[in-house]
Amino acid sequence: MTTNLEIEYKTLLSLDEYDRLKKYFSHVTPIRQTNQYMDSPDLIMRSNRLALRIRTFDNDAEMTLKVPQAIGNIEHNAALTLEEAHGMLESKKINDNLPQISDILSILKERGIDYRKITVLGSLTTIRQEMETDIGLMALDKNTYFDACDYELELEVQDSVKGKKDFKKFLIDKNVEFRYAKSKVVRFLKMLDNKTKN
Repeated sequence: MTTNLEIEYKTLLSLDEYDRLKKYFSHVTPIRQTNQYMDSPDLIMRSNRLALRIRTFDNDAEMTLKVPQAIGNIEHNAALTLEEAHGMLESKKINDNLPQISDILSILKERGIDYRKITVLGSLTTIRQEMETDIGLMALDKNTYFDACDYELELEVQDSVKGKKDFKKFLIDKNVEFRYAKSKVVRFLKMLDNKTKN
């Protein structure tokens, strides 16, 4: 398992802004990734401000637990094979026989969360173009989930104060309006809630 502190700034984009920024990323090959969000039916993870997902790519996958900090999130990542990931996604249960996710399960136990109640709630697919820039790791995303589609720009940084300034300047330089973006999992859960009510 690997652990890292994620500090990022993001904005939702209009379709026009997304299309314009795609030119800036034109040399970057898009990657398709699907986040399968996991929680209990009563959202015990969300109520503890945690997020758990399995992210699948074309050739491999990973499980990630996000734990909020004063600034940013600590990400606990465990590499999975596609077979291991698909096994859990099909059963909609966490496979506690996988040694590489034992640390993630320990963190859940420490917080009083019974991982056996956790299931797969649904998925969000992102077409991502990502590149290192002189101000940080930048990602241009097109996200689809349920019947929704949105666009977003993310900047991952090391220094929160400098990163915020750099991101703001980049948006001004590119004539992009800042629109507050909740995390992907929060947007997904809001849509899930709307679907459940209707």
